[in-house]
Amino acid sequence: MMDGIEQDYDLCYVGSMKTTIDIPDEALQEAMLHTRARTKREAIVTAVLDFNRRKRLEKLVQKLGTFEDVMTHDELRRIRERS
Repeated sequence: MMDGIEQDYDLCYVGSMKTTIDIPDEALQEAMLHTRARTKREAIVTAVLDFNRRKRLEKLVQKLGTFEDVMTHDELRRIRERS
């Protein structure tokens, strides 16, 4: 019987990890406010996903570089008028 319970429990958490952490109440309440989360778990998952997305974007910017010589709208308009 115990094996069946453990299997059911494992199926509920496929792709996730259950853990206990100590998060300051004010920080968690603020995260819930910013994420509009209804639960603490939802706020934490949202915050972690957003953090990971931002880090991936930072790596992408480093890899692709930045645009230093982007033309302004006026410059583009002048080029089009000459054509």
